[in-house]
Amino acid sequence: MAALAFKEEDIKQLEWLGVKDSKLLTHRVREELFERLHEIAHDFRIEVIEPDAIDLSLATEGTNLNWLEADTSAKLVSELKVDKIIIDCPSINLIAYKEYFAKKLPKEFLTNTELLVEHKADLNHIVVAAASVVAKVIRDRIIEHQKQEIGIDFGSGYMSDPKTKDFLEKYHDKFPHLFRKKWKSFINVEEKKKQSSLGDF
Repeated sequence: MAALAFKEEDIKQLEWLGVKDSKLLTHRVREELFERLHEIAHDFRIEVIEPDAIDLSLATEGTNLNWLEADTSAKLVSELKVDKIIIDCPSINLIAYKEYFAKKLPKEFLTNTELLVEHKADLNHIVVAAASVVAKVIRDRIIEHQKQEIGIDFGSGYMSDPKTKDFLEKYHDKFPHLFRKKWKSFINVEEKKKQSSLGDF
């Protein structure tokens, strides 16, 4: 996850560079923008959440991926000196998310800081799009490093990718550190393996 702070005068430069939601850009363009954004950003914070940390957080009652994202986002932005925060909300329940998020910030933080929480904010706010580019590039680089480390090309890491789906089915038990154990796709593969074992018995 990434939180980037920009000065008002830097926004035009982001527009000139063609910054937009990372999903709308090619890999090459994202990589080029990544270096430029590092130069333009007034300040930034990055956090990589490992699979086991996600599983651990989800083991707590009343917690889900949305709240974990809110917790992490609040931690990152609270370390920045800004007068406006724009949060990309993963949920369409904006009121509940905003209330939860605000409670996670230091009490004095919102005194002089405007908070805007919006679903798909990376499509409507160029500074959020910039943060999405940085987060995506870092994720992609981690994925590439993992593929080189284990010597297997498992694709993008998304289940829409046939390579990733095939890798999960064949190697979920050989490289368990790469997967969230509470991930529905992982659970389904585990269940399928158990059923096959019972059939063999």
